[in-house]
Amino acid sequence: MSLSSAAVTSAARLRGLKPDWVNNPKVWRTEILAGLVVALALIPEAISFSIIAGVDPAVGLFASFTMAVVISIVGGRRAMISAATGAIALVIAPLNHEYGLGYLIAAVILAGVIQVALGALGVAKLMRFVPRSVMVGFVNALAILIFMAQVPEMHDVPWAVYPLIIGGLALMVFFPKVTKVIPAPLVSIVILTVITVAAGIAVPTVGDKGDLPSSLPVPGLPDVPFTLDTLTTIAPYAFAMALVGLMESLMTAKLVDDITDTHSSKTRESIGQGIANIVTGLFGGMGGCAMIGQTMINVKVSGARTRLSTFLAGVFLMVLCIVFGPVVSDIPMAALVAVMVMVSFATFDWHSVAPKTLKRMPAGEIAVMAITVIVVVATDNLAIGVVVGSVTAMVIFAKRVAHLARVHSVLDPDGTTVVYRVTGELFFASSNDLVGQFNYAGDPDKIVIDLSEAHVWDASSVAALDAIETKYAQRGKTVEITGLNDLSADLHGKLTGELSSH
Repeated sequence: MSLSSAAVTSAARLRGLKPDWVNNPKVWRTEILAGLVVALALIPEAISFSIIAGVDPAVGLFASFTMAVVISIVGGRRAMISAATGAIALVIAPLNHEYGLGYLIAAVILAGVIQVALGALGVAKLMRFVPRSVMVGFVNALAILIFMAQVPEMHDVPWAVYPLIIGGLALMVFFPKVTKVIPAPLVSIVILTVITVAAGIAVPTVGDKGDLPSSLPVPGLPDVPFTLDTLTTIAPYAFAMALVGLMESLMTAKLVDDITDTHSSKTRESIGQGIANIVTGLFGGMGGCAMIGQTMINVKVSGARTRLSTFLAGVFLMVLCIVFGPVVSDIPMAALVAVMVMVSFATFDWHSVAPKTLKRMPAGEIAVMAITVIVVVATDNLAIGVVVGSVTAMVIFAKRVAHLARVHSVLDPDGTTVVYRVTGELFFASSNDLVGQFNYAGDPDKIVIDLSEAHVWDASSVAALDAIETKYAQRGKTVEITGLNDLSADLHGKLTGELSSH
């Protein structure tokens, strides 16, 4: 091979390693502007979450910076935003209040280690057990929480805040009709900032939330004694943070999958969240997870689809704080409130609550969706709502399936044998009623239980079959079980006769 042909081959291989969008100026423009919009929206949120956790605003801002940058590289879901979040702040706030910032940072690092371990063990596969009704409730509850988070910014404020919010909403509704080259939220933020500064309108600004950092974070170990006592102190908080962070991140990733009609690696995302939290802790951040509101701004409002927007959101966040701190401090909170109100409106699944949809939807599905929304809004915790909603859905499903097991008896013409045909799924819920569907006293001496149209799922079903055989045996009658499929026969063979303690 000649030198020139080798160079061409190498260049082709390098091109093959690059994403398709690298040479697309339109994608670059979309991703850069989306990252800028998200960075602007992250600043007041990170400051607010820092206040909830009881730490300096810089701790939340540093966390948002490192989480976004690291997850853009190691995460499994492109275009998803991870940063400091309210859910994580609520989990670790008691630890910080009682033991101080050093213990909080140590807990963040340990939570990251736990997330990496859970990701490697395949915890992400549990997402398949989250029903669609829970997912819809999760999305609707999220939209409600995003809106409710803006209500304090509209209470007991100067009257000028209200026309600014209305103006911001109008800009985001009508500006895309003119052009979609520049994200409407960015246009709204810039115009409202120029108006308030130029006219000298006194309204709450980003600067009122707290001081912005003036330098980059420096890596280091948490200032705590490395002892077993420290580990036992931080472990419960770290484990809770790991679970809440993973659940919110995986639910957000699934939501973005649906919006973009693409697939993402949930295992990689789980491990990536852990790595991001470890790095964040080493840089003195408060930890975090996927941010659904900012992710919706990035994906649904701004149209971002790549890792570049996530990476730039973190980079722009630090640049805005360190280089353009005075300018960012002048951004009116009304502009950001308008952006988040628009996000909440766009996030809510209006089709799910339309009268036409509710008429067709099974009552159980509606109940699960409503319970998920109510629990999330009541607890202000998306993870708790998803768990309660999923458990409710499983209970409803078990109750529904329990009635699918049927028993039909046929007596042979000679009257010496009765055949019971069992159809349906036999598990703990349905097998409980199975024992009572046989005529122990009136049946002839030989009983055949035909399970060719049934499946035995658990030990409860095997125990029920054993109980039926025992009741007939006590009357001197014999039972023959036939038709077991391979899996059912294997389970029955292993457990029959071993489950009774009498």
